[in-house]
Amino acid sequence: MTTDDATPRQHIEAAGQRSIAADQITNAYTGDVLPAEALYAAEKVTAAPGLSNLPPAGLCLGREEELAWLRRTLTGGGEGAITQGGTLHGLGGIGKSTLALHYAHRHRAGYALIWWINAASPDEIETSLTALTHALVPGWAATAGRGAQVAWAMQWLAWHKGWLLVYDNVDNPDEITAYTGALHQGHHLATSRRATGWPDSAPTLALGTLDPDDANALLCRLVFKDTTPTARQQADARALVTDLGYLPLAVKQAGAYLIRNRGIQLDNYRRRLGAKLDRTAPGIDPERTIARIWNVTLRALEQSDPLAVEVLYTAAWLAPNNIPHTLLTSPGTDPDDTAEAIGTLVDYSMVTDTGTTISVHRLVQAVLRTPHNPDKTAPPWHLAGRERAEQAVLHHLVPPRGQDNATEDQWDTLTPHLVALAATTPSEHHNEPLTDAYDTAAHRLHQQGHTARTIPLYEATLAQRERVLGDTHPDTLNSRNNLASAYESAGDLERAIPLHEATLAQRERVLGDTHPDTLISRNNLASAYESAGDLERAIPLYEATLAQYERVLGGTHPDTLISRNNLASAYESAGDLERAIPLYEATLAQRERVLGDTHPNTLISRNNLAYAYRVAGDLERAIPCTRPPSPNVSGSWATPTPTP
Repeated sequence: MTTDDATPRQHIEAAGQRSIAADQITNAYTGDVLPAEALYAAEKVTAAPGLSNLPPAGLCLGREEELAWLRRTLTGGGEGAITQGGTLHGLGGIGKSTLALHYAHRHRAGYALIWWINAASPDEIETSLTALTHALVPGWAATAGRGAQVAWAMQWLAWHKGWLLVYDNVDNPDEITAYTGALHQGHHLATSRRATGWPDSAPTLALGTLDPDDANALLCRLVFKDTTPTARQQADARALVTDLGYLPLAVKQAGAYLIRNRGIQLDNYRRRLGAKLDRTAPGIDPERTIARIWNVTLRALEQSDPLAVEVLYTAAWLAPNNIPHTLLTSPGTDPDDTAEAIGTLVDYSMVTDTGTTISVHRLVQAVLRTPHNPDKTAPPWHLAGRERAEQAVLHHLVPPRGQDNATEDQWDTLTPHLVALAATTPSEHHNEPLTDAYDTAAHRLHQQGHTARTIPLYEATLAQRERVLGDTHPDTLNSRNNLASAYESAGDLERAIPLHEATLAQRERVLGDTHPDTLISRNNLASAYESAGDLERAIPLYEATLAQYERVLGGTHPDTLISRNNLASAYESAGDLERAIPLYEATLAQRERVLGDTHPNTLISRNNLAYAYRVAGDLERAIPCTRPPSPNVSGSWATPTPTP
């Protein structure tokens, strides 16, 4: 039976030590419930004229046709996505963010509000939305939780017209559909390396390198400012931008070096870069281009400001955005010295600085993390940078004994940096406190509904536990279960199902058939089968799991009720409403008795039953199930998003 996204599958949350269940609750009961006064404010609060969080525009030459395309696309309705195209794999530095930023600055007066959203991950998107809430209602936001702040921003955007949201560096188009699909009162603009996966309402623009004349003009404007270059300088500039493949980031990096080192002429700098790029394939290789530039720049920095090199290599292993200055200040280092080092990096166009945080281009980080010497051995700066990044994150999240534990806000700030470290952790690398931090961060993301984002964290945790504890240690089995669940949440069933099967077999052998963790694995495997559409294997496994829960825990234990809900959902997915509806009814009755009318799981059961009635065509019984059982749950029922 084909069902829509209102069909629920509720799974057991946890058992044993940090053991989670596959998938998550997927139903209509989502989001934070806002109090009535907050909902009222979302409608009535207006943005100050010209409110935005746009970074400075910087220098952008050319791209007039692309800017005109953006204007036509957005003012004609819909969304626009700036992508890099499909001719070069995994390349950056083409100028996507710069183009979006210049569009936003050029048309700033035409929007009631412009908000720049770092969109590399769901948690970064949420962080940007909480910043919007703080900008609009700082007093209320100061005491509201993160989820409530995101919900408030969504409500405000739903009520108000004429805004522009720019989603920068989108890795997965699906991660912004919750926003672009729900908010229709303004414009959405995304930048991404992905050329595919966008909705039909979001036409894409594939950006190429700069026009040769524009690249030459950009370099000359950077280096010579308002003076007119000589014919020789023009020729040298043209030769240099040709060597750089007209890549905007490379041109800006080269210009920054030449500005900083006024005594070096264009032709001398070009000779320092070495031979031209090998043209083994159409186009250019930005990593190789940037690496050649930095071989020159880093040599200069090592002599003039070693601390700047240390800071840069530390930042290379962290998330690209919102790196706090405090994270880059090693113990014993004066923060003012770190600030000066960051200033040097800004001068060389290596980083951008807000005063409290820095951002580094992803291509910059990729090059710094990759040894480019002939034997591929890592230089000392490379290895030390990784170690400093780990120590810095741990210092803030796991403070020395006697100091206060990290706050929730600190975890929110530093979790993206843990994800970045986990994604690049060598398999042979062992740091037990860091592994524990990965595990904690993964569980926080899971609780926030970002299970797919936990994959690098769980992969790194599992690799360490397999190596240190062995394949069958309970903690290793928990990590394997958690990784399989994360794969399932990300839709990667080809990896999820074999991992769930292996985990179940090992838990049955090590823990026994009726251990709570074994029952969780059995439930999770059934869930994965159901997600894959394999109901012939899912339903018998759900039935066996429920029977064991009833025997071991009793018929009214919360985990038993969840198992009963899952089986009812599988029956419904199979089109067997004659068995699904009575099971949903029994589950709801027991939850009302055991948990109460307003418990979230009771509300889920009521929603599930209403949906099953609706599918069966029984609206007389479906409609009453959708009514709240009491006037208030957590203070208020959320008001529906207003229709434009």
